[in-house]
Amino acid sequence: MSGRPPLRPSTALVAVPLRRRLGDRAERFVAGELEALGWTILAAGVRVGRDEIDLIGVEPGPPQTLVFVEVRSRSSARFGAPEETLDGAKIARTYRAIFGLLRGRILPDGRSLPPLPWRLDVVAVDARPRKGHEVDGVQLRHIRGVTPD
Repeated sequence: MSGRPPLRPSTALVAVPLRRRLGDRAERFVAGELEALGWTILAAGVRVGRDEIDLIGVEPGPPQTLVFVEVRSRSSARFGAPEETLDGAKIARTYRAIFGLLRGRILPDGRSLPPLPWRLDVVAVDARPRKGHEVDGVQLRHIRGVTPD
């Protein structure tokens, strides 16, 4: 015996589901695209209780706006367009998370949220293969100012 404790499975070795990996990749892609447009990304994957906000950024404006971004993605046409997966319940959960952050005005890392007007946007990442004359690749659709029904 070497005197070492027995090896235990590490949580770091647990496989991340493919769906989650694709979602994370889409969020990183959208963050990069928004930054290329002059946005400042303040946070990604922000947990507020049981809810999550995919991205929080500042759109340069004018006027500057604090934007909470829900990213929806699809790599297959099997279940429709990415934005079609966003239902009233998901929008309500996202608003609940936004209001939770706005009440405290602090991000999980301790930084303050800027005192700006705010809105919720949805960015659909459509990576489905194209047919005909369309070019293969990723298509983004940015839907600004999503409100609960």
